[in-house]
Amino acid sequence: MDGPRSRHEMVEPSVRIEGAAKRSIEIGRARLVAVGAVFALCFVILAGRLVDLTLIRQSPEPGSRGAVTASLSRGDIVDRNGVLLATNLRTASLFANPRKILDTGRAAAGVLRVLPNLDPEALRAKLSTGRHFVWLKRNLSPRQQDAINRLGIPGLGFVEEPKRVYPQGKLASHVIGYTDVDNKGLAGVEKTFDARLARGDGEPVTLSLDVRVQHVLAQELQRGSDEFLTIGAAGLVLDVWTGEVLGMVSLPDFDPNQIPQSTPEQRFNRATLGVYEMGSTFKVFTLAAALQTGTVRMQDGYDVSKPIRVGRFVIRDDHGKNRWLSVPEIFIYSSNIGAAKMALDIGAERQREFLGRLGLLQAPDIELPEVGAPILPSPWREISTMTVAFGHGIAVSPLQMASGVAALVNGGSKTRPTLVRYQPGDDIERSQVVSPRVSAQMRRLLGLVVERGTGTKAAAPGYLVGGKTGTAEKPGAGGYRGNALISSFIGVFPITKPRYVVLIMLDEPKGNKSTFNFASGGWTAAPIVSRIISRIGPLLGVQPEDPSPSPIRKAAATQ
Repeated sequence: MDGPRSRHEMVEPSVRIEGAAKRSIEIGRARLVAVGAVFALCFVILAGRLVDLTLIRQSPEPGSRGAVTASLSRGDIVDRNGVLLATNLRTASLFANPRKILDTGRAAAGVLRVLPNLDPEALRAKLSTGRHFVWLKRNLSPRQQDAINRLGIPGLGFVEEPKRVYPQGKLASHVIGYTDVDNKGLAGVEKTFDARLARGDGEPVTLSLDVRVQHVLAQELQRGSDEFLTIGAAGLVLDVWTGEVLGMVSLPDFDPNQIPQSTPEQRFNRATLGVYEMGSTFKVFTLAAALQTGTVRMQDGYDVSKPIRVGRFVIRDDHGKNRWLSVPEIFIYSSNIGAAKMALDIGAERQREFLGRLGLLQAPDIELPEVGAPILPSPWREISTMTVAFGHGIAVSPLQMASGVAALVNGGSKTRPTLVRYQPGDDIERSQVVSPRVSAQMRRLLGLVVERGTGTKAAAPGYLVGGKTGTAEKPGAGGYRGNALISSFIGVFPITKPRYVVLIMLDEPKGNKSTFNFASGGWTAAPIVSRIISRIGPLLGVQPEDPSPSPIRKAAATQ
């Protein structure tokens, strides 16, 4: 059995390394520290490069990162049924660091092969600067980005940016508008709702437009414009109860995806910004004012057998009946003489007050920056009272015209026209402008114009249509240009219980063989309204009616 060990036996002796062995260990330790320092330095360099690529290079210019982040989330614009009208796509934008460009001429030549639309001199100047960053081209296509990458030119790079795109192209371009390269709204509802859209809270702006109605309106207006060789045209479809605009078209139009290729004439909104002397469609307001003020009754009338002479002015009828006409006949046959005499009985003050209540004496309140103010007589003399009665001497926009007529046929209440869809429960502001009795009388008169007056070509199979024709000579130097017309038709359907107003305005239409060379509203604009109603009625759920026996004729016979 082993016994206890001594102190010397239990403690191992310490080893002391001296000489060459000691020096070898110290050298190894120093090398290990050096390698660690190198690895740490590499890590710092890589981390710095990562920060540069992910943060600094995404913000090549002061403040640009904030702008890009906000614009990436710009809200969508949709129609009343949720159809996408405007949205964002992520795209690559090309920039250069001129300090890293080795051969400016070669770099410029390569970029120009891919992007031939760039200005060669401006490109070379940008690549020759001493700056760290210059934009070369914003919002490239994937194909262009790939081609630039294949050039393999040091100093060229990409920043991911949003691009505003409009899936429907030209459709509703004047309503939607467009943005600049930094996604800031410049026109249309893009500008009106710029702050709301820029918030990017996920809620789209829902318009009152119906893409289906917009398609029909655009197609038929373009067809009519081509047929009658107009220099421009405008069309509107308006809900008479809510004031919602279901369709708005202005020709010529433009593609908001290609703004640089558009012209000021194409971007001009004739439906809201343009103001025109609308001619005999204005007689709708004259008749309504006379009936509302009680200066005439439906069974009254005027002698229109002779022109009216006021100084150097002569008021005459285009196709005069040369006899006494009743109030309905004055409207049906569109007598300028009868309307002028009726206006004199109303008086200038009451005439202005009535037009003002309909919103015809000030710019309309709608969600567009492109809105024109009416042109009014100044001073408002007696001759002005007479000419305004048949739509001369006063210029308003097609939107004002449609909104005013809607108020006269819906029971007499004026609502603000809007491009934003009303939601269930929304309160609609209304103001009474004529009595329900006068509104009913106006519906009957409008129905008679289409049934047996100047607007027979607006009749639409299956629907009872009412409306009024308008033909006005355009003003020119020293007077009016007899060969340059504004021809229009404003229709209402179903006229027995109105739901929608349809307005068509043609700027300088030319008559042709099918119209016996007439270019008036009854020959040119009315047929377009007929085709539109026939197509949009079923889309909007308006049930066809049996037009025989005509309730319009029966109602008129009882007056």
